Amino acid sequence: MSTFTVMVEKIIAKQETIIGPIALEQARKVPGLTVDWGKHQIEINGNESDVVEKLIEQYEHLFGKASIEACKEAVNALLSQIPSNQIPNLLK
Repeated sequence: MSTFTVMVEKIIAKQETIIGPIALEQARKVPGLTVDWGKHQIEINGNESDVVEKLIEQYEHLFGKASIEACKEAVNALLSQIPSNQIPNLLK
């Protein structure tokens, strides 16, 4: 599992603790992201950084800046594993 896939899983799980099942519904709307939450399978098609950015934007669109902070908190420990030029802008 790539670091970006782990990031997606952590972001969805964090959002789920805050907004419940809506978190999964919103994740499934993100282009390039396929989620089978029951099997804990996440597939990213395309540029991984861009897909993570779109996921964060999806939550931000509905729930505002607090969603971005929750996403940052969820993946903070993983950011050091990604080259700085690949870190999604909303996580910087």
